[in-house]
Amino acid sequence: MIELYYWPTSNGHKITWALEEMALPYEIKPVNIGKGDQFKPEFLAISPNNRMPAIVDRAPADGGAPISVFESGAILIYLADKCGRFLPSDPRGRADVLQWVFWQVGGLGPMAGQKGHFTHNAPEKIPYAIDRYTKEVDRLFGVLDRRLADREFLCGDLSIADFACYPWTFSGWKRDEKVLAAFPNALRWVKAIEARAATKRAYARAEPLQAHQASDAERLKNLYGQTAANVANRGG
Repeated sequence: MIELYYWPTSNGHKITWALEEMALPYEIKPVNIGKGDQFKPEFLAISPNNRMPAIVDRAPADGGAPISVFESGAILIYLADKCGRFLPSDPRGRADVLQWVFWQVGGLGPMAGQKGHFTHNAPEKIPYAIDRYTKEVDRLFGVLDRRLADREFLCGDLSIADFACYPWTFSGWKRDEKVLAAFPNALRWVKAIEARAATKRAYARAEPLQAHQASDAERLKNLYGQTAANVANRGG
């Protein structure tokens, strides 16, 4: 059984979708990041960066003690190795998939996150920041669109590269459908993944948690502006 420490965000959706496609049994352990659950000592023992998602594998392949993993990219690689699917074993195929996973965790995710923050959450609208991140996300969608011009999924077959990239692309498209208007290959890919049964099951897992969202003021306080001292004090 996999314990998944989760809240319904793009990074959280990566792992529920992966687990559904992999048919690995899992149990969701909610981490309400808007209310500060990520600073609790028991969660920091699993995820020292006070970010979700994180997992605990209670039945690791070596038969030993439970294994905990934090960071969504690392979790995807761990789960793919565990189930023996969605990450090729040959060096060329593995490198191809991994480079797109890291493209997402180092580029698409952070840049889309900054675009969302400065556009929707920042206490003051800073035109330069909004323009900077809007253009960079547009550039990254262009990279994605070119990659998908001649293949169904990012690396040919469905892989953890798709698990990593789809939620960040889907969330931007759902917030404003115009963002993919110039990227027909990416839009085709998003719609095809959205229609998959495993994707629907994964996103349905988020629905019971939506009623427990924090107020805007509490959410902004817990998500932004934290320092090392804040985290140390809150973590006990």
